Amino acid sequence: MYILFTGGTIITLCGNLMVIISISHFKQLHTPTNFLVLSLAVADFVVGFIVMPYSMIRSVETCWYFGDAFCLFHSCCDMSLTTVSVFHLIFIAVDRYCAICDPLLYSVKITNAVAGLFIVISWIIPTVYSYGTIYSKVGILQTYVSSKLCLGKCVVIFDSMWGTLQFFISFFLPCSVMMGIYAKIFLVARKHAKIICSIQNNHPSTKSEKYSKKKERKAAKVLTIVMVVFIFCWFPVYLDIIIDPYINFSTPPALYDSLVWLGYFNSTFNPLIYAFFYPWFQRSITIIASCKIFNLHSSNMNVFPAFN
Repeated sequence: MYILFTGGTIITLCGNLMVIISISHFKQLHTPTNFLVLSLAVADFVVGFIVMPYSMIRSVETCWYFGDAFCLFHSCCDMSLTTVSVFHLIFIAVDRYCAICDPLLYSVKITNAVAGLFIVISWIIPTVYSYGTIYSKVGILQTYVSSKLCLGKCVVIFDSMWGTLQFFISFFLPCSVMMGIYAKIFLVARKHAKIICSIQNNHPSTKSEKYSKKKERKAAKVLTIVMVVFIFCWFPVYLDIIIDPYINFSTPPALYDSLVWLGYFNSTFNPLIYAFFYPWFQRSITIIASCKIFNLHSSNMNVFPAFN
């Protein structure tokens, strides 16, 4: 188990660091979509740096050695970064919606500045919400949130009411929005495909037009996979948050730990998805690993002949 946790943490750190370096360094990758992917990678990297190592010690040793203050901070990071990821995935879905469904106005609607605004919102709202929930000592949150913070324990337990609210606010509603957006994207993409096929013989598209459409569809496909993996990883633990109060909090600690770590591994899977589907990421890994990055200018247009 220790080897699995350690390996997952190392892959999370190294994989997301590769994404961060790649998009930050190469100007050719400075697009609104990639900036959102970069910010999501930062959130996943923080999970690997702050959350996973201490959770690994807690899971293996079944004890918390780092004090109540850091337990609060650790719990806040754990809770907020999940919601940060959800917000990023929503805005990535919006970005893909504009690119696929309204391509002529995409460059006007979704600029780097707009992507920056999406990123700020994705970090500020979840952080304020999560830290307010955990650190609140008065008012309604104190009534509905019960926490066990003692020597050897670092577990935040939500009662039935707040657990249900947490599920709907942080998971169900955002994921429903994402799924609705992607369903619309694929309906529009299918409609466009039929139209293109019907007129292709009389009005063939240019090579660049075909490449652009293929690129946008592929980006939507990859980012849909990212969304599906997120749901797969986090749904079980959120479901347990709802069910546990009704069974007198009798979920075995080992099972709960396993569900939590499945959620953490979402941050591990994301860079692996990019590595498998994105040629630009495969190319950048080669450049970084071979230290050629120090010999290349960040604006070199020959580095990624087809970066999407």
